[in-house]
Amino acid sequence: MTPEALIDIFREALSVIVTIVSMIIVPGLVVGLVVAVFQAATSINEQTLSFLPRLLTTLFALMILGHLLVQTMMEFFLQMVNLIPQVVG
Repeated sequence: MTPEALIDIFREALSVIVTIVSMIIVPGLVVGLVVAVFQAATSINEQTLSFLPRLLTTLFALMILGHLLVQTMMEFFLQMVNLIPQVVG
């Protein structure tokens, strides 16, 4: 196995990880920013006010995008399994 092939596998793995994590985290970050602006505008300093909407948004994103996330992970896994003969031999 050449170092270039290993770097390509590693690059693709990082790409899959960043894609999956961003689909989960970005909606929560956007909602957290909106709630923080609302809290700053109204001078409300309640910590649970920012936590609950972010939690619900993250759970909602997992419900909606769960199929796509699992499909992406399965495609990457199957691609890695198909590369085993090339890596070993």
